[in-house]
Amino acid sequence: MNTNTTLRTFPPAVVPQLGTSRTMEIQGLPRDPADEWAFMLRFVGLGDEAKAAMSRSVETLFRRGTELVADTYNYLSSVPETAAILGWENGIDEAHLEERRRFFTVWLARTLGMDTSAEFAYYLFGAGKIHAGHGPRRIHVPPAYVTASVGLVQATFARFMQEAALPADVIAGAMDGWSRYLSVQINQMELGYRAAVELDQGDVPVRVTLFGRLRALVGTQEQRVHVSKDAPMREALRKFFAYFPKARAEALERVWHSREDEESLWVEMIEAHIPRGGWRILLNGRDVEYEEGLEATLHAGDEIAIFPPGR
Repeated sequence: MNTNTTLRTFPPAVVPQLGTSRTMEIQGLPRDPADEWAFMLRFVGLGDEAKAAMSRSVETLFRRGTELVADTYNYLSSVPETAAILGWENGIDEAHLEERRRFFTVWLARTLGMDTSAEFAYYLFGAGKIHAGHGPRRIHVPPAYVTASVGLVQATFARFMQEAALPADVIAGAMDGWSRYLSVQINQMELGYRAAVELDQGDVPVRVTLFGRLRALVGTQEQRVHVSKDAPMREALRKFFAYFPKARAEALERVWHSREDEESLWVEMIEAHIPRGGWRILLNGRDVEYEEGLEATLHAGDEIAIFPPGR
């Protein structure tokens, strides 16, 4: 083999798009939550064998689900730090407690059902955004408490199985699977948490206004995004589409660029996203595709508008 020959490789079924203006590209978007979920489930090896082992503990855990939900919030309300986070330092808000228990019960039911659907991936991503203070009560829960709480649930699973006198091999196999599954759930919630935190970072607020089917898809007509001073427009859109990944799938398409390294035989592929055909992005009423593109500098009070085809 001639070692001076550069090997050009591309991801399967992907062809770099030619003739695309780089001024309309968005780079640095995180992996879509559904793709991240599928990748991480494969990474931890949560296959049929692991699920079969987990299933041998489900009846035992389900039987004590109500107890687990109640004990979790009794514990969180008894710890001064978490009670303060929840706003319960002067006593439990019963309406808020009911909301929390309902959310936790739904999560527990789906977890015991070993849900690995893409819809559950988005559900967990949304939970991460809520933990970042983007829920209706605007309560910010630091990631350490979320991770530790999931760890406490995992420990409770082990205790329930032990108290039910399940065989040691059943407990070991089940806990192996639950550990893998819950670790991926934590990663999924952290993905949503990071997207929400980043949306709020920066001294310059701009407004992203949506039109057409995007409004129904993301559940809002507009979203405030913060960016750094003198940031290009693509920074706001990168944050927006990271926060609303379903909007990304609707409005953007992927393109690939190659970057060669003289010290390597391989070509690195760089992923980027551009607006799909017919989609228009305006800055203060002007179509940026015919001006500076997404390199336009943003200022406080600017408005970005995203229009689907036909508008």
